Amino acid sequence: MKRRVVVTGGGMLTALGRTWEEASEKLKQCKNLIQYMSDWECYTKMNTRLACPYTQPLPKFPRKKVRGMGRVALLSLIATDDALRMAGYVAEDGTVSQEIQNGRCGIAYGSCMGSMESLKDLVSMTETHDTSKLDSQTYIKCMPQTCAANLSIFYSVKGRVIVTDTACTSSSQAIGYAYEQIKDGRQDIMIAGGADELSASDSAIFDTLGAASILNSTPDKTPKAWDKNRDGLVIGEGSGTLILEEYEHAVKRGAKIYAEIAGFATNMDGTHITSPNHETQAIALKLALEDAEISPDQIGYINAHGTATQGGDISESQAVYSVFKRAVPISTTKSYVGHTLGACGAVESWLTINMMRENWFHPNLNLTEIDPQCAPLDYLREIRSIKTDYVMSNNFAFGGVNTSLIFKKIN
Repeated sequence: MKRRVVVTGGGMLTALGRTWEEASEKLKQCKNLIQYMSDWECYTKMNTRLACPYTQPLPKFPRKKVRGMGRVALLSLIATDDALRMAGYVAEDGTVSQEIQNGRCGIAYGSCMGSMESLKDLVSMTETHDTSKLDSQTYIKCMPQTCAANLSIFYSVKGRVIVTDTACTSSSQAIGYAYEQIKDGRQDIMIAGGADELSASDSAIFDTLGAASILNSTPDKTPKAWDKNRDGLVIGEGSGTLILEEYEHAVKRGAKIYAEIAGFATNMDGTHITSPNHETQAIALKLALEDAEISPDQIGYINAHGTATQGGDISESQAVYSVFKRAVPISTTKSYVGHTLGACGAVESWLTINMMRENWFHPNLNLTEIDPQCAPLDYLREIRSIKTDYVMSNNFAFGGVNTSLIFKKIN
């Protein structure tokens, strides 16, 4: 008998803010937060100058406890600390509950890569033959498991660790794998999410593929997912963490429950490293519905990956329509904060959970003329009031990785 898994806390950090209250205000204002990055003008052969950084000062932590953290790990720590405090596992004075440290709590966390500044220092020695920029923390800051490892040490977590380094599905896979750990009885609590710091090199990767937006003079008009005239994605920065817990465990301690994770699935295309495959994407959606033991008709809203890339939007819309066979309401958070890479799955899940709780969902920004090649879905163009017990959040990544999460309202 599978155990029920619920969400008892959440934290996020993006240009939308650090709290649901901050984020919901901007979402209701339909506020696009993309910026022109003037300091990227030095990259003469890179066409895009657009991004969505987090510009507020980061909170301070004891230096001894964060000296092995680059920016990406610090971002993960902030979202996780907020989530653990919300869940009641970290007290106001910073005291950590023994339940986080007794071995029945684990961590599933991911990112596209570690901290770019430290990675740059590590690689520079191969060109300069000079190791003076390296120190005992260089690798710790740029290793793929830097977020998970640093979080484990900061909170003395001794349970299972799962590192999801799967590009744009890093945090959605982390949430799904964490859900499975609790569902199958291996852990009672899981800290799950992802983070990525902003780096011009990330934008350059998509720029070389012709997949980055170059509407540099009108940053608020892009990205424009599903639109006939979309010209690519914009990279964002952020982190997101969910605290997952076995249902009876949460009820016993009187925790507030924000949602139940009803279903999860992940698979791979096995066809191309960067081009999506709508058939295998559709299989991931079907498997998530099967795991949740519900029909497609019970899903009232989908938070889409919605990158605003030419092939990505078409493939995703076709996958959704092939499963749902109807104009299901759908929108993408990336039209507000860009693509936060390894953080997007967790950030979008947390926002979707809260919108479901309040019975409204944000629209797609910058959607003027729907691309006729996109399947006939209900692409939200204004805030929509929808009462539903189930929502879905989908993400897809380079390498042909597909994920789908289904959340259930707790009444």
